[in-house]
Amino acid sequence: MDHRIDRRDRLIEAGLTLSSELSLEGVLQRIVELAVEVTGARYGALGVIGAEGRLIEFLTTGVSDAERERIGHPPEGHGILGALIREGGALRIPDIAADPRSVGFPPNHPPMRSFLGMPIRSRDEIFGNIYLTEKQGAPGFTPEDERDLSVLAAQAGVAVENARLYREAQRRRRWLEAVREIATSILSGAPPEQALEIIADRALELVGAEIATVAVPEASTGRLTLRVARGVGADTLRGMSFPIKGSISGEVVAKGEAIAVEDASSDPRAYQPVVAVGGFGPSIFVPLMAHGSAFGTLMAANQVGGRSFEPGDAGLLQTFADQASLALEYGRAQQENQRLMVLEDRERIAKELHDGVIQALFAVGMGLQGTALMSQDEELAERIESAVGELDRVIRDLRNYIFGLRPGILADRQLDQALRALGEEFQQKSGVVTVVEVDSTVASELSSHASDLLQLARESLSNVGRHAEASTCRLSLYRNGQGAILEVDDDGRGFDPATVRRGDGLSNMEERIDTLGGELSIDSSPAEGTTVRLFLPF
Repeated sequence: MDHRIDRRDRLIEAGLTLSSELSLEGVLQRIVELAVEVTGARYGALGVIGAEGRLIEFLTTGVSDAERERIGHPPEGHGILGALIREGGALRIPDIAADPRSVGFPPNHPPMRSFLGMPIRSRDEIFGNIYLTEKQGAPGFTPEDERDLSVLAAQAGVAVENARLYREAQRRRRWLEAVREIATSILSGAPPEQALEIIADRALELVGAEIATVAVPEASTGRLTLRVARGVGADTLRGMSFPIKGSISGEVVAKGEAIAVEDASSDPRAYQPVVAVGGFGPSIFVPLMAHGSAFGTLMAANQVGGRSFEPGDAGLLQTFADQASLALEYGRAQQENQRLMVLEDRERIAKELHDGVIQALFAVGMGLQGTALMSQDEELAERIESAVGELDRVIRDLRNYIFGLRPGILADRQLDQALRALGEEFQQKSGVVTVVEVDSTVASELSSHASDLLQLARESLSNVGRHAEASTCRLSLYRNGQGAILEVDDDGRGFDPATVRRGDGLSNMEERIDTLGGELSIDSSPAEGTTVRLFLPF
């Protein structure tokens, strides 16, 4: 009688102990420790069942760290452990080796004879199993041990459910905090790169991943680039690129749907050169959406052989990515609104200048023209007319810069005509033979960026005239994949880009092309000329 009362008290105490633990990891470890204590087993383990009936976590007690290391990879759910998973009921075996379902033990495994297993149910499904071996002081586990373990398993199911709910609440809190942090970063005017880094950092925390990356398409190459990488191996992964076709991220971008894989290192859809560098195992890829289509992917992964993700992790990560994308889209809308406000302000300034400064300059020009007409000195009259012509050019430039930020050469001209006129003008002033090759269709598609492209072309030609000592050069605009190339190449003396100091002109060009979302590259070497190439996505 005292023995039964003692066991009952230990079970009640075990239930109270489990109910006080909120961490799921802590609950699982306490379950297996209490099971060993209540039944008098020498060894105990708890296996968490994942997709396809495999064990995704395996906690032990009674086995030292050194013994676990010698045993090697934890069991996946074969043999007797697999039978318990398939049958879903209690299993009591006096001798493991004599059971036909046994597949034996791996090398360096401690000897085990008697066995008692019991499923843990949570949310009306089997969450995992308790495994006990080597009953102390008896040849095997008793029916009483089985009943006690059944009670403990029921208590464990409640504790697991409570721990799950607590973890879910904590995740939701972190999720809300992460979305708020991203929104705050965007509204504070921080660069988009910073927001993407926050997204990757918080993704790591939300699903307990070891690695998180953000991949975005690069229009100039037609490939995906890991713009952001956090966690294990981040410095190596950051900046790596891979094809859209033949990669899981590319499939996610194309379909706009999340993909979870158990082991990216063996998945034929994955781009293995990047996967190998990152050592990706269990992985989740979710799309970052804008205007109903994906503009990039967020990936969370553990390394090969690492912990598998839970079934709900992909949905949680997708919800977070959707909210993060919404915040990014709002940030872009804010930037567009600010741009429109600047344009409105420019229009107001333009009207004031038109009614003031431009009209005053026009009046001065009219007065000078009258003076030229009255002058009897032909040379003086020509000089005055030249000054009037210069005033007309200044008025024209001023109008275009204020209203459309366009230099005078664009007035009343399309972009292709303006580029040809620029080439002719440069040839006349510099003496450098200038060939202009412009795809008029591409030029019309880029009409909204005409002023920027013309300024970029002007600066490039100016550099040829000042530094290249060239006899010929070519100015060209043509299509290249999903964008256009504006190119200026010459046959001048060239230079070594690594040894030449960068001046204001080049810095201004880089700032302007960055604003347009394009890329600038310069190829040059001594005595072999120079090519300035500017890529602008459509």
